[in-house]
Parts: sequence; structure tokens; C-alpha cells
Amino acid sequence: MILRAKAPLRISFCGGGTDVSPYPEEKGGVVLSTTIDKYVYATLRTRDDALLSLTSLDYDISETHPAETELPIDGSLDLLKGVVNHFRQVSLARSGARRGGHSVGFPSGFDLLVHTDAPPGSGLGASSTLVATLVGLFREWLSEPLTNYEIAELTYRIERLDLKIAGGRQDQYAATFGGFNFIEFFSDHTVVNPLRIRREVVNELEYSMLLCYTGGTRLSAHIVENQTRSYREGNPKVVHSLDRMKDLTFEMKSVLLRDRVQGFGELLHEAWIEKKNLDPAITSGQIDRLYEVARAAGATGGKILGAGGGGYLLCFCPFDRKQAIARALEGEGGALVPFALEERGLQTWSVPQENGEKSGP
Repeated sequence: MILRAKAPLRISFCGGGTDVSPYPEEKGGVVLSTTIDKYVYATLRTRDDALLSLTSLDYDISETHPAETELPIDGSLDLLKGVVNHFRQVSLARSGARRGGHSVGFPSGFDLLVHTDAPPGSGLGASSTLVATLVGLFREWLSEPLTNYEIAELTYRIERLDLKIAGGRQDQYAATFGGFNFIEFFSDHTVVNPLRIRREVVNELEYSMLLCYTGGTRLSAHIVENQTRSYREGNPKVVHSLDRMKDLTFEMKSVLLRDRVQGFGELLHEAWIEKKNLDPAITSGQIDRLYEVARAAGATGGKILGAGGGGYLLCFCPFDRKQAIARALEGEGGALVPFALEERGLQTWSVPQENGEKSGP
């Protein structure tokens, strides 16, 4: 049996940081985001033996473990191992109940292979999207009755609680649901509100954006940890900026629903100014230079995506300045990445065995 899954990466326009505890529990967080046509892919191929083979095709890392043992969380393929360990417990509980207390674990051994269109640390939510993709894959294989909300919440629990990786909860919902969403985070639940934006507005928004790779990635958990510590300590600049970003997220939603696309770019600029107040590591000399040349060439707004520190810079451009802005970014060492908006979220499907892929060791 061969199963595959994919989920889209996301662009977060505003509100990132308000989804990181304890802010949503205390004040309620909001994020405005959309998914794009860059994906995380995963394949599960059953084996004829009792071995589990885990492979990252991007990093050319592979490990093989006995199916009956919990996988070690040791810094290598931990996102994959966290998902496998969770579903091993689910499968053990199910098989134990079905067979009078005798736990048989997974139905079989398997090969698990993953790859992404953007690396972790790039600001597009790749790590959480990877976990969501794997949760969807195992849901399909084990016939687990999980809703989209349950998939997103389980993804959060595996990352933040089981693996203890610092971060928020927006990416898990964006990847699972897909599309243009206004997501609200409360103390005990999350609400995903799909925005009914006119197709003409979506087209104009897509046409107005440039995505520029800054040439480096970063460990977002460190930035998030610093931001969270500052908020807990009551740092007035951080608290004010998070509150202001929350307000700007509501304003951005209103602007889009009223077809004011150019006003959206101006709000992006204001949001970027506030975002930089959360932690000094959010920006860098290279990021600031790229943003300055884009603004000088006519960009109305933009921001670094994700927690910051590297990855992708989003720029919002008037139509008659887009090419000039692109040339300015490339002249400063940025690499432009074509993309389109994606309406679909997590998807799974099976593959006919006759496609040349063989099950087993």
C-alpha cells in the first residue's frame, strides 16, 4: 500500500505572535493568512517486515527502527518521530482493545518519506505544515476519525507539548484548512473564519505581491522564546506592539472585504514596524537593506514572514512599480520566488501499486 499527503505552506500577513501563549489565553489572538502553492509532501509505503524507515529527502537523512519500540527524540528527524510515536500509542490502544489486551502496534512496518518546497526556518510555516501533513497521512492509513480542527490541534500538541518546540498555533490551522482565513485564538478553542473575498480582489492581491528569499533561515523557536519572555515580564514595547498588531489584523480584514487592496499594503508596512519591536533578532542588516531598497523603488509595504531573522520577505507593490522593485531586490542579493495562492488545505490520496514503487524492504 502506498499513501501520500500534501499540505500548503502559508503567508501570514498580520497577527503572528498573538497566537503564542500566553497572549491568546489572556487577550485572544488573531491572524490573517493565506496558503500558497508551495507544499510539504509525505509518502507512507507499507513493508513486509516489522521495520520503520524514516527519510527526509531534502536533507538526505534516513533512519530505520524496529516497529515495536518508541523512537528516540534526539535531534534527528524529530518531527517525523513525534508523529510516529503518537500514532504508535493510538494503534497500540486500538489493537489491545481489539485483541483482548494483546497489543500488536502498527498494522505493518513502513517507509515514511518527506520533502518540502521550502526549508524549516524559512518563515512559511514548513515545520508545522510537515507535522500536519504526517498527521493527515496517518489518519488516512489508520482510518482515524479526525476532523480538520482535531488534526490542527493534534499537530499543535505534538509540536509544542510532546516535542516542546516553542511557537504559536496559526500554522497548524492554515496548513490543514487552506485558503484565505481570519483565525481567532481563544483560551480554550480556535475558530477558523474563511474570508469571502471577491475573486477580483484575490487576483489583484496576488498580482501585487513579491516573495523574496533573503538567503538564510533561522531557528524560530529562539525568537519566539525571547518574545514570550518579554511579554510575560510585561515589557511595555512588546505588549503594545502585540496589541497594535491585533488591531491591524482586524483592519486588514476590513480593507480586503471592502476591496481596498492598496490600503492593504500600507497596513502591511505599519505591521512590520510593530513586528520589529517584538525582538531585535526578528530583523537583520540584510533584511533591512532589502526592505529599504524595495520601499525606495515604490513598495507600499511588506514584512519578513514567520518569526523573523531570515527566510522570505514579502513585498506589496503598485502594479507599475513591481518590475522595478523586483530588479532592486535582485540587485541587493535577494532571490525572487514565483508563487500563487492556494485554496485547498491538507490532501491525502492512495497510489496504485503498479506505478513502479515496491512495498517491503
